Amino acid sequence: MFEYFYNEILRRTVISFGSLFNNIEIRHTNNSDQVVSVIKVPLAYGPTQKFLARLNQSPNLNKPVQITLPRMSFEFTGLTYDSTRKSTTTQYFTEKSAQDGTEIKKAYLPVPYNMQFELSIMSKLNDDALQIVEQILPYFQPAYTMTVNLVDTINEKRDIPVILENITMQDDYEGDFNTRRVLIYTLRFTAKTYLFGPLSSATKDIIKKSSVGYIAGDYTTTPSRDIVYSAEPRAIRNYTGTILTNLTNDIGTGDFVIEVNNASSISVDTYIDLEGEELYVKAKSGNTITVERGKDNTTITSHLAGAPIKSITDADNALVEEGDDFGFSGSVA
Repeated sequence: MFEYFYNEILRRTVISFGSLFNNIEIRHTNNSDQVVSVIKVPLAYGPTQKFLARLNQSPNLNKPVQITLPRMSFEFTGLTYDSTRKSTTTQYFTEKSAQDGTEIKKAYLPVPYNMQFELSIMSKLNDDALQIVEQILPYFQPAYTMTVNLVDTINEKRDIPVILENITMQDDYEGDFNTRRVLIYTLRFTAKTYLFGPLSSATKDIIKKSSVGYIAGDYTTTPSRDIVYSAEPRAIRNYTGTILTNLTNDIGTGDFVIEVNNASSISVDTYIDLEGEELYVKAKSGNTITVERGKDNTTITSHLAGAPIKSITDADNALVEEGDDFGFSGSVA
């Protein structure tokens, strides 16, 4: 727990939010309704107070221009957990390799969080502010969905709804003639994003061996006997592709004595894989073997003559992968 990781999800969401408003422009016309000027409204990240302080800075700083209006600024103001979108914390999904389809990355389902944003529109003229506001509001009814690539390594893209919560307007018209008038429209938004935890290899969390110790006696400090049960995962299917032989005849779900073409490579007290069904070899006589069907909850099915019989050996145990509901081989010491 608390290992280092950084998926840059919050940063990506902030950038995506700001990019929604970076192409807004206003137009001024003359008495003949001809466009005389087109102004692209600048957008910057930061609190409104910072820009207002620059607007009202001392006139003795010998700067010809304090700040250009209109302009917009946005700021990430809060983060809250969203219990209405909560999902099961133990479920996960995997990313597969494009080359061979093997699972290479595993990620647990993300945690839903709401990010709060404020977009401020500052203008000297009311018509400029209304042009900007009117270019934004029709897209939010009250939500606008943007697609964000949240995690690059697993190519996880999600549609993030951005909800317009409310709008307020402030007109600072009071003051003397030397005081600049500023109209401020403040739009508050909520972006419903997801936070992912650390990613791991798809086979990283497989238990390769486990042991349980039992201490007998009334007091643990003076045990009379110590028993240790050790267990290792055992594959219930073939991974290496090794074929031992083939079925001679068709078999049904009730057959436990089967004929094979050559049983010389099959040993008693071993497991074999018959088209996904795991069988345990109890006895062998020539090319006839007696088996237990459907071991480790594999499905007992009918098989046709010629079906390949594959081995399940230590080599397959070493290749046990996530999703194999393996059985354990245990021993008591």
